[in-house]
Amino acid sequence: MSVADVPVGKWTCGVQQRLLFISGPCVMEDEELVKRTSGELAELADRLGVQLVYKSSYDKANRTSIHSYRGPGLEQGLEWLAAVKERTGLPVTTDVHEPEQARKAAEVCDIIQIPAFLARQTDLLQAAAEGTAKHGGVVNIKKPQFVAPEDTAHAVQKCRESGNERVLLTERGTTFGYGRLVNDFRCISIMHDIGTPVIYDATHSVQTPGGKTTGGQREMVWPLSRAAVACGCDGVFFETHPDPDNAKSDGPNMVPLAQAERLMTQLTQVRDLILSLTTNDE
Repeated sequence: MSVADVPVGKWTCGVQQRLLFISGPCVMEDEELVKRTSGELAELADRLGVQLVYKSSYDKANRTSIHSYRGPGLEQGLEWLAAVKERTGLPVTTDVHEPEQARKAAEVCDIIQIPAFLARQTDLLQAAAEGTAKHGGVVNIKKPQFVAPEDTAHAVQKCRESGNERVLLTERGTTFGYGRLVNDFRCISIMHDIGTPVIYDATHSVQTPGGKTTGGQREMVWPLSRAAVACGCDGVFFETHPDPDNAKSDGPNMVPLAQAERLMTQLTQVRDLILSLTTNDE
């Protein structure tokens, strides 16, 4: 099946397009963090000439501890994301956990992200697809850690049958044993065969689940994301923070904001090389 380009706000994601970057802090800690990170990322995108979507979560509903910080909540979070769009001109995205959240988020967000653990929830997929179809948005489905890449076709089909053909799939690792994630980069080609552009989630792929809080190996973001781009992914999702070691969520696997420019530059160079090659391998 051919892969159709997917418009994302003012950008386009597709197999012959520039990389689409999706980036921002894991969770909205406060309004100042949202302003700072969105402003710096917008300036980087403009200076580097890259396509970038701003991402942050209003509610981390799957924290390991009930006492962990979750976020400002739906209403406040959407207000801050709407302000990001107004101030920077960047498209925005966030993850949703319930059908009614998906409908409300679709009024603001250019992409509605379906968390990996919820990607088989029919009501959530239908609500996300219907809401984004109404407002011209996109559904981004994270491949569950426990699902074969070819089986993500079922989630995509639910969205298509609910009225939205604008769907992205995201590779974010597969569970290996109890406490590790591994990337099988065959997933990119397999999910392309479903007819969707594919995003590589560089920071959640390097998580180390388990214990009181989820750990991570942020140093592995660099080689793995370069490999994913070389294998043909159409975008890279990476969470970033000015001070990851003191972040309220997912600090161990987030990229320091000061390193975002170097990472995007490297990955853009790999993408340009891949697009310039003419092969008979596909």
